[in-house]
Amino acid sequence: MKTLKIIPFLVFTTLFIFGCEKKSEQITTIEDYSKYLNIKDNKSVTFANNEIDFWQKKHDAAPNQPSYLGQLASNYGVLFEYTGNIKNLYKSEELLLQANEEYNYSRVSTIRSLARNYISQHRFKEALVLANKALAIGEGRKETEKLLFDVQMELGNYPEAVKNLNSIKDHQDFDYLIRLAKWNDHKGDLETAITFMEKAKDIAEKYDNKSLKIWSYSNLGDFYGHAGRIEDSYNSYLKTLELDPNYTYALKGIAWIVFSKERNTKEANRIIDAIAANHNTPDFYLLKSQIAQFEGNKQEELKNRNAYFSMMEQNNYGAMYNKYNTLIYADDKNTAQKALDIAKIEVDHRPTADSYDLLAWSYLNVGEPKKALEIVQRHVVGKSFEPKVQYHLAMIYKSNNLAAKIAPIKQELSGSLYELGPNFENKVNQL
Repeated sequence: MKTLKIIPFLVFTTLFIFGCEKKSEQITTIEDYSKYLNIKDNKSVTFANNEIDFWQKKHDAAPNQPSYLGQLASNYGVLFEYTGNIKNLYKSEELLLQANEEYNYSRVSTIRSLARNYISQHRFKEALVLANKALAIGEGRKETEKLLFDVQMELGNYPEAVKNLNSIKDHQDFDYLIRLAKWNDHKGDLETAITFMEKAKDIAEKYDNKSLKIWSYSNLGDFYGHAGRIEDSYNSYLKTLELDPNYTYALKGIAWIVFSKERNTKEANRIIDAIAANHNTPDFYLLKSQIAQFEGNKQEELKNRNAYFSMMEQNNYGAMYNKYNTLIYADDKNTAQKALDIAKIEVDHRPTADSYDLLAWSYLNVGEPKKALEIVQRHVVGKSFEPKVQYHLAMIYKSNNLAAKIAPIKQELSGSLYELGPNFENKVNQL
């Protein structure tokens, strides 16, 4: 079955665009994953905290050693990865800024670390400045070119991204293969993307590299899901959890299968609640709101959506949730203008087809269908294969009385209901 595709590398974009098919088919087994739901010990968090104590004492004793700051920053980054606490990401940034200043921005590895921190914060233009600074120094050029590919992809600078990809070409190199997979997925060639990701997985297994195996299995879980290979997706997530029982990203993937494929909302909520107890981020509330919407529970839907915005107010997430805020605000005529304002910022931050889709969708919802059509024709058509983007495109065509253009999109979307979600099933049918 042919599906529309997305790039699955960021935690936030992956989980909110999946959906389910009409026929409920049992893929998961509770006994497979329940043992991972209530683990009280997180060895990675304990180790990171111990490392922070160790390096902080060394830095206190010798504050003129910037290398200690890098060690501290790295471990705060681990805490962010496992807890979702945004304060740890900002603490890591603070330490990296201090280290770079003490090195006078001459140490390439420390510059790259700060750039990757900015990528996590969706501060892509600032990350590009740092990547180019590292490139100008020249040391570790290959690693810098990998970073440049990542940044250029986020910014939609695809010709530059390809140049960087070609510069690191090596079919025996894990880092090259995963980027080649990402590039093919961006082009809409999911089958080829999976092939390269599987080759990367083989390398990780050959060298028995635990961290690379975890990364490979979890991302293959995403890719298989996009391809409609749900059982393969599920098994990949389980393999991830066997290596790291606290890897909540894989548990999120399983929760999505339970909701999306099996439509077991009670069990999906149980998994999500267990994850959120140790890894609390705003996106969990959006997922629970989505589940409540499917159940027809308006009160619970609004409760979770309000909890999402409450968490956004309590923490400074910068631009990290701009996409989701835009989509939520655009769905309500009373807040559609706010969606448009955010979409304009997002296009400035990262002028990709997906960002222009948000802008066009916002214009449609403030009552400017012709403006929306103009934007998608120039910046979106043929440049993004993400199902929700295609749905927006169909709706924009519909609003502009271009019925002939809708039929092929509707056919594609009918094969992408697993990605779009049960709440989109009627919407697609009504196109």
